[in-house]
Amino acid sequence: MDQPSVTLIQRQGYQFEHHYAPELPVLLADEPPPLGTGLGPDPVELLASAVGNCLSASIWFACQKYKDDPSPLRTEVRATVGRNERGRNRVQGLAVDLHLGRPAAELGHLQRVLDTFEDYCTVTQSVAGAIPVTLRVLDGTGAVVKD
Repeated sequence: MDQPSVTLIQRQGYQFEHHYAPELPVLLADEPPPLGTGLGPDPVELLASAVGNCLSASIWFACQKYKDDPSPLRTEVRATVGRNERGRNRVQGLAVDLHLGRPAAELGHLQRVLDTFEDYCTVTQSVAGAIPVTLRVLDGTGAVVKD
C-alpha cells in the first residue's frame, strides 16, 4: 500500500515549509495574524483543500469512466471553526459546493456518478468520521443536482 509522506520544516514562528516529493514545489503554510503572518494557508485551510481536492478528483474520475466531461470544475469549501466543550478551537464542519462546468443535461451518466463518487474519495471518507462534511453539487447552470 502506498504511504504518502510530507516533511514539515519550520521557517520561522508559525511558518512551516511542506516538502513533498523532490520534484514538487514546497508549500509554505502559516497561521493568520495575530499569531502568524498569513503568508500561506493555515492548517484548517489545508484540511479544507484536501477534502475539496479529493471530491473534485473523485467526481472527475467517475465522469471520465463514462466519457463525460464536467470541466471546468470549481469547488468551494467552507470550514466552520468553533470551541468544543473544553473551550478548544475545533473544525466543527466542512461545507462543500462542487460546481460542474456543464449543464446536467450534457452529462449522460451524471446520476450514476452522483450516486457513487463520494464513496471513492479517500480523504473525505476518512475525515467525515470525525467532522461532518456536507456536499452540494451544482451543474453549469447553477442548478443543485445533489444536496
